[in-house]
Amino acid sequence: MMNGRKNHEKSNGTVRADRSVRSVRHTGRKKLWSTFKIALATVIAAFFAILFLMPIVLTITNSFMSASEISANYGSVFATNEYGGKVYISEKVNLKFIPDMVSFSQYITVLFKSPDYLLKFWNSVILTGPIVVFQLLVASLASYGFARYKGKLRQIIFFAYIILMLMPYQVTLVPNYLVSEWLGLLDSYWAIWLPGIFSPFAVYLLTKFMRRIPTSVMEAAQIDGAGEWQIFRRICMPLCKGALCSAAILIFMDYWNMVEQPLILLSDAERHPLSVFLSKINSGEIGLAFAVATIYMVPSLLVFLYGEEYLVEGITYQGGIKG
Repeated sequence: MMNGRKNHEKSNGTVRADRSVRSVRHTGRKKLWSTFKIALATVIAAFFAILFLMPIVLTITNSFMSASEISANYGSVFATNEYGGKVYISEKVNLKFIPDMVSFSQYITVLFKSPDYLLKFWNSVILTGPIVVFQLLVASLASYGFARYKGKLRQIIFFAYIILMLMPYQVTLVPNYLVSEWLGLLDSYWAIWLPGIFSPFAVYLLTKFMRRIPTSVMEAAQIDGAGEWQIFRRICMPLCKGALCSAAILIFMDYWNMVEQPLILLSDAERHPLSVFLSKINSGEIGLAFAVATIYMVPSLLVFLYGEEYLVEGITYQGGIKG
Protein backbone atom coordinates (compact mmCIF):
# COMPACT_ATOMS: atom_id res chain seq x y z
CA MET A 1 0.00 0.00 0.00
CA MET A 2 2.78 2.42 0.90
CA ASN A 3 4.64 1.73 -2.33
CA GLY A 4 1.45 2.25 -4.36
CA ARG A 5 0.76 5.54 -2.57
CA LYS A 6 4.31 6.71 -3.18
CA ASN A 7 4.10 5.78 -6.83
CA HIS A 8 0.79 7.65 -7.12
CA GLU A 9 2.27 10.74 -5.50
CA LYS A 10 5.28 10.54 -7.78
CA SER A 11 3.03 10.30 -10.83
CA ASN A 12 0.98 13.29 -9.63
CA GLY A 13 4.15 15.28 -9.05
CA THR A 14 5.39 14.38 -12.51
CA VAL A 15 2.10 15.50 -14.05
CA ARG A 16 2.24 18.79 -12.14
CA ALA A 17 5.81 19.36 -13.21
CA ASP A 18 4.90 18.65 -16.84
CA ARG A 19 1.99 21.08 -16.60
CA SER A 20 4.14 23.80 -15.07
CA VAL A 21 6.77 23.31 -17.76
CA ARG A 22 4.12 23.50 -20.46
CA SER A 23 2.65 26.62 -18.84
CA VAL A 24 6.06 28.28 -18.71
CA ARG A 25 6.71 27.36 -22.33
CA HIS A 26 3.28 28.64 -23.40
CA THR A 27 3.81 31.88 -21.48
CA GLY A 28 7.24 32.27 -23.05
CA ARG A 29 5.81 31.73 -26.53
CA LYS A 30 3.08 34.31 -25.87
CA LYS A 31 5.61 36.87 -24.63
CA LEU A 32 7.87 36.15 -27.60
CA TRP A 33 4.97 36.50 -30.05
CA SER A 34 3.79 39.69 -28.33
CA THR A 35 7.32 41.14 -28.50
CA PHE A 36 7.58 40.19 -32.15
CA LYS A 37 4.25 41.90 -32.98
CA ILE A 38 5.28 45.06 -31.13
CA ALA A 39 8.65 45.10 -32.92
CA LEU A 40 7.00 44.53 -36.31
CA ALA A 41 4.42 47.28 -35.69
CA THR A 42 7.22 49.63 -34.58
CA VAL A 43 9.24 48.94 -37.72
CA ILE A 44 6.21 49.51 -39.98
CA ALA A 45 5.26 52.71 -38.14
CA ALA A 46 8.86 53.96 -38.33
CA PHE A 47 8.97 53.21 -42.06
CA PHE A 48 5.81 55.20 -42.78
CA ALA A 49 6.90 58.00 -40.42
CA ILE A 50 10.20 58.34 -42.30
CA LEU A 51 8.34 58.16 -45.61
CA PHE A 52 5.95 60.95 -44.61
CA LEU A 53 8.70 63.10 -43.09
CA MET A 54 11.00 62.88 -46.11
CA PRO A 55 9.32 65.75 -48.06
CA ILE A 56 9.49 68.02 -45.00
CA VAL A 57 13.13 67.18 -44.33
CA LEU A 58 13.93 67.60 -48.03
CA THR A 59 12.28 71.03 -48.08
CA ILE A 60 14.10 72.24 -44.96
CA THR A 61 17.55 70.99 -46.00
CA ASN A 62 17.20 72.20 -49.59
CA SER A 63 16.30 75.67 -48.37
CA PHE A 64 19.94 75.99 -47.24
CA MET A 65 21.32 75.16 -50.69
CA SER A 66 22.68 77.77 -53.06
CA ALA A 67 20.68 78.68 -56.15
CA SER A 68 23.24 77.04 -58.45
CA GLU A 69 23.13 73.75 -56.54
CA ILE A 70 19.33 73.68 -56.54
CA SER A 71 19.26 74.42 -60.27
CA ALA A 72 21.77 71.61 -60.91
CA ASN A 73 19.71 69.09 -58.91
CA TYR A 74 16.14 70.06 -59.81
CA GLY A 75 16.40 72.31 -62.85
CA SER A 76 15.20 69.58 -65.22
CA VAL A 77 11.99 69.14 -63.20
CA PHE A 78 10.88 72.74 -63.79
CA ALA A 79 12.37 73.20 -67.26
CA THR A 80 10.05 74.44 -70.03
CA ASN A 81 10.25 74.43 -73.80
CA GLU A 82 10.06 77.43 -76.13
CA TYR A 83 6.26 77.39 -75.97
CA GLY A 84 6.16 77.47 -72.19
CA GLY A 85 5.16 73.82 -71.77
CA LYS A 86 6.83 71.15 -69.68
CA VAL A 87 9.61 69.07 -71.20
CA TYR A 88 10.26 65.38 -70.83
CA ILE A 89 12.67 64.57 -67.98
CA SER A 90 15.28 62.42 -69.67
CA GLU A 91 17.73 62.25 -66.79
CA LYS A 92 17.44 61.00 -63.24
CA VAL A 93 16.49 63.63 -60.69
CA ASN A 94 18.97 63.85 -57.83
CA LEU A 95 17.14 64.08 -54.49
CA LYS A 96 19.75 65.59 -52.21
CA PHE A 97 19.19 65.87 -48.47
CA ILE A 98 22.56 67.31 -47.45
CA PRO A 99 23.77 70.48 -49.23
CA ASP A 100 27.37 70.69 -50.40
CA MET A 101 27.67 74.09 -48.79
CA VAL A 102 25.20 75.65 -46.38
CA SER A 103 23.89 78.95 -47.71
CA PHE A 104 21.47 81.44 -46.19
CA SER A 105 21.07 83.41 -49.40
CA GLN A 106 17.51 82.16 -49.96
CA TYR A 107 16.40 83.34 -46.50
CA ILE A 108 18.20 86.66 -46.91
CA THR A 109 16.32 87.21 -50.17
CA VAL A 110 12.96 86.23 -48.68
CA LEU A 111 13.29 88.12 -45.39
CA PHE A 112 15.20 91.25 -46.42
CA LYS A 113 15.58 91.75 -50.16
CA SER A 114 12.06 90.85 -51.33
CA PRO A 115 9.28 92.18 -49.06
CA ASP A 116 6.59 90.66 -51.29
CA TYR A 117 6.97 87.30 -49.59
CA LEU A 118 6.59 88.73 -46.10
CA LEU A 119 3.60 90.72 -47.33
CA LYS A 120 1.98 87.50 -48.57
CA PHE A 121 2.81 85.83 -45.27
CA TRP A 122 0.98 88.56 -43.36
CA ASN A 123 -1.88 88.27 -45.85
CA SER A 124 -2.17 84.63 -44.75
CA VAL A 125 -2.26 85.73 -41.10
CA ILE A 126 -4.86 88.44 -41.81
CA LEU A 127 -7.08 85.99 -43.71
CA THR A 128 -6.77 83.08 -41.28
CA GLY A 129 -6.77 84.76 -37.85
CA PRO A 130 -10.27 86.32 -37.91
CA ILE A 131 -11.77 83.15 -39.39
CA VAL A 132 -10.40 81.01 -36.54
CA VAL A 133 -11.50 83.43 -33.78
CA PHE A 134 -14.98 84.30 -35.04
CA GLN A 135 -15.82 80.83 -36.34
CA LEU A 136 -15.19 79.47 -32.84
CA LEU A 137 -17.28 82.29 -31.34
CA VAL A 138 -20.23 81.66 -33.68
CA ALA A 139 -19.88 77.87 -33.40
CA SER A 140 -19.78 77.87 -29.59
CA LEU A 141 -23.02 79.88 -29.36
CA ALA A 142 -24.78 77.88 -32.09
CA SER A 143 -23.66 74.52 -30.71
CA TYR A 144 -24.90 75.45 -27.24
CA GLY A 145 -28.34 76.12 -28.72
CA PHE A 146 -28.31 72.84 -30.66
CA ALA A 147 -27.21 70.85 -27.62
CA ARG A 148 -29.42 72.60 -25.05
CA TYR A 149 -32.78 72.68 -26.81
CA LYS A 150 -34.69 70.00 -28.67
CA GLY A 151 -37.33 70.11 -31.37
CA LYS A 152 -38.04 69.33 -35.01
CA LEU A 153 -36.86 72.74 -36.22
CA ARG A 154 -33.54 72.25 -34.43
CA GLN A 155 -33.12 68.81 -36.04
CA ILE A 156 -33.87 70.20 -39.51
CA ILE A 157 -31.38 73.06 -39.13
CA PHE A 158 -28.70 70.74 -37.73
CA PHE A 159 -29.27 68.29 -40.57
CA ALA A 160 -28.81 71.17 -43.02
CA TYR A 161 -25.51 71.97 -41.27
CA ILE A 162 -24.36 68.38 -41.79
CA ILE A 163 -25.30 68.49 -45.49
CA LEU A 164 -23.33 71.72 -45.94
CA MET A 165 -20.36 70.26 -44.07
CA LEU A 166 -20.28 67.19 -46.33
CA MET A 167 -20.07 69.34 -49.44
CA PRO A 168 -16.53 70.15 -50.59
CA TYR A 169 -15.69 73.83 -50.84
CA GLN A 170 -15.39 73.60 -54.62
CA VAL A 171 -19.14 72.87 -54.81
CA THR A 172 -20.07 76.03 -52.91
CA LEU A 173 -17.40 78.21 -54.53
CA VAL A 174 -19.66 79.46 -57.35
CA PRO A 175 -22.58 80.35 -55.01
CA ASN A 176 -20.12 82.13 -52.71
CA TYR A 177 -18.78 84.07 -55.68
CA LEU A 178 -22.28 85.08 -56.80
CA VAL A 179 -23.34 86.12 -53.28
CA SER A 180 -20.10 88.09 -52.76
CA GLU A 181 -20.63 89.86 -56.09
CA TRP A 182 -24.23 90.66 -55.15
CA LEU A 183 -23.12 92.07 -51.77
CA GLY A 184 -20.25 94.00 -53.36
CA LEU A 185 -17.61 92.09 -51.38
CA LEU A 186 -15.50 90.79 -54.24
CA ASP A 187 -11.78 91.69 -54.10
CA SER A 188 -12.04 92.29 -50.35
CA TYR A 189 -11.11 90.19 -47.34
CA TRP A 190 -14.79 89.92 -46.39
CA ALA A 191 -15.36 87.60 -49.35
CA ILE A 192 -13.02 85.13 -47.60
CA TRP A 193 -13.93 85.94 -44.00
CA LEU A 194 -17.73 85.58 -44.11
CA PRO A 195 -17.93 82.05 -45.62
CA GLY A 196 -15.16 80.96 -43.26
CA ILE A 197 -16.70 82.45 -40.12
CA PHE A 198 -20.04 80.75 -40.74
CA SER A 199 -18.57 77.42 -41.82
CA PRO A 200 -20.56 74.48 -40.32
CA PHE A 201 -17.58 72.30 -39.37
CA ALA A 202 -16.93 73.77 -35.91
CA VAL A 203 -20.68 73.87 -35.17
CA TYR A 204 -20.97 70.16 -35.85
CA LEU A 205 -17.87 69.28 -33.81
CA LEU A 206 -18.80 71.37 -30.76
CA THR A 207 -22.45 70.28 -30.85
CA LYS A 208 -21.47 66.62 -30.68
CA PHE A 209 -19.13 67.47 -27.83
CA MET A 210 -21.65 69.51 -25.81
CA ARG A 211 -24.27 66.79 -26.10
CA ARG A 212 -21.96 64.57 -24.03
CA ILE A 213 -22.13 66.94 -21.07
CA PRO A 214 -24.58 65.46 -18.51
CA THR A 215 -27.85 67.36 -18.43
CA SER A 216 -27.97 66.85 -14.66
CA VAL A 217 -25.09 69.30 -14.31
CA MET A 218 -26.98 72.01 -16.17
CA GLU A 219 -30.20 71.26 -14.26
CA ALA A 220 -28.33 71.52 -10.94
CA ALA A 221 -26.94 74.89 -12.04
CA GLN A 222 -30.44 76.07 -12.94
CA ILE A 223 -31.72 75.02 -9.51
CA ASP A 224 -28.95 77.07 -7.95
CA GLY A 225 -30.18 80.11 -9.92
CA ALA A 226 -27.77 80.14 -12.86
CA GLY A 227 -29.03 81.62 -16.11
CA GLU A 228 -28.32 80.42 -19.64
CA TRP A 229 -25.34 82.73 -20.05
CA GLN A 230 -23.80 81.52 -16.78
CA ILE A 231 -24.34 77.87 -17.73
CA PHE A 232 -22.76 78.52 -21.10
CA ARG A 233 -19.79 80.49 -19.74
CA ARG A 234 -19.04 78.66 -16.50
CA ILE A 235 -20.01 75.05 -17.32
CA CYS A 236 -20.04 74.38 -21.06
CA MET A 237 -17.04 76.44 -22.11
CA PRO A 238 -14.61 75.07 -19.49
CA LEU A 239 -15.70 71.50 -20.28
CA CYS A 240 -15.32 72.16 -24.01
CA LYS A 241 -11.78 73.50 -23.77
CA GLY A 242 -10.33 70.43 -25.50
CA ALA A 243 -12.92 70.55 -28.28
CA LEU A 244 -12.35 74.28 -28.81
CA CYS A 245 -8.59 73.76 -29.14
CA SER A 246 -9.13 70.82 -31.49
CA ALA A 247 -11.49 72.85 -33.67
CA ALA A 248 -9.09 75.82 -33.63
CA ILE A 249 -6.18 73.67 -34.81
CA LEU A 250 -8.19 72.02 -37.59
CA ILE A 251 -9.67 75.34 -38.75
CA PHE A 252 -6.25 76.98 -38.77
CA MET A 253 -4.72 74.13 -40.80
CA ASP A 254 -7.57 74.24 -43.30
CA TYR A 255 -7.59 77.98 -43.99
CA TRP A 256 -3.84 78.47 -43.63
CA ASN A 257 -3.42 76.28 -46.72
CA MET A 258 -6.32 77.62 -48.77
CA VAL A 259 -5.70 78.28 -52.46
CA GLU A 260 -9.00 78.21 -54.38
CA GLN A 261 -10.78 80.91 -52.36
CA PRO A 262 -8.20 83.69 -52.85
CA LEU A 263 -7.69 82.82 -56.51
CA ILE A 264 -11.41 83.10 -57.27
CA LEU A 265 -12.57 85.80 -54.86
CA LEU A 266 -9.51 88.09 -54.84
CA SER A 267 -8.38 89.36 -58.23
CA ASP A 268 -5.71 91.61 -56.71
CA ALA A 269 -2.52 89.52 -56.45
CA GLU A 270 -1.21 91.73 -53.63
CA ARG A 271 -3.97 90.41 -51.37
CA HIS A 272 -3.18 86.74 -52.06
CA PRO A 273 -1.77 84.64 -49.20
CA LEU A 274 1.55 82.86 -49.33
CA SER A 275 -0.14 79.54 -50.12
CA VAL A 276 -1.07 80.88 -53.56
CA PHE A 277 2.57 81.68 -54.31
CA LEU A 278 3.61 78.17 -53.29
CA SER A 279 1.11 76.76 -55.79
CA LYS A 280 2.72 78.80 -58.61
CA ILE A 281 6.36 77.79 -58.43
CA ASN A 282 8.26 78.63 -61.59
CA SER A 283 11.75 77.75 -62.76
CA GLY A 284 13.30 81.01 -61.61
CA GLU A 285 12.17 80.71 -57.98
CA ILE A 286 12.89 77.10 -57.02
CA GLY A 287 15.34 78.01 -54.27
CA LEU A 288 13.09 80.74 -52.92
CA ALA A 289 10.19 78.28 -52.90
CA PHE A 290 12.08 75.96 -50.56
CA ALA A 291 12.86 78.84 -48.16
CA VAL A 292 9.34 80.25 -48.30
CA ALA A 293 7.82 76.79 -47.76
CA THR A 294 10.02 76.29 -44.69
CA ILE A 295 8.93 79.63 -43.23
CA TYR A 296 5.33 78.84 -44.12
CA MET A 297 5.49 75.54 -42.21
CA VAL A 298 6.63 77.13 -38.94
CA PRO A 299 3.20 78.44 -37.72
CA SER A 300 1.48 75.14 -38.55
CA LEU A 301 4.13 73.12 -36.73
CA LEU A 302 4.06 75.40 -33.69
CA VAL A 303 0.25 75.32 -33.50
CA PHE A 304 0.18 71.54 -33.81
CA LEU A 305 2.99 70.92 -31.30
CA TYR A 306 1.48 73.33 -28.78
CA GLY A 307 -2.06 71.97 -29.10
CA GLU A 308 -1.34 68.27 -29.67
CA GLU A 309 -2.58 67.24 -26.21
CA TYR A 310 -5.74 69.32 -26.61
CA LEU A 311 -6.30 67.85 -30.07
CA VAL A 312 -6.11 64.28 -28.78
CA GLU A 313 -8.25 65.15 -25.75
CA GLY A 314 -10.90 66.82 -27.92
CA ILE A 315 -11.13 63.81 -30.23
CA THR A 316 -11.07 61.02 -27.59
CA TYR A 317 -13.06 62.71 -24.79
CA GLN A 318 -16.24 60.76 -24.02
CA GLY A 319 -18.08 63.26 -21.86
CA GLY A 320 -18.52 63.72 -18.15
CA ILE A 321 -16.74 65.90 -15.64
CA LYS A 322 -13.17 65.37 -14.61
CA GLY A 323 -12.39 65.15 -10.94
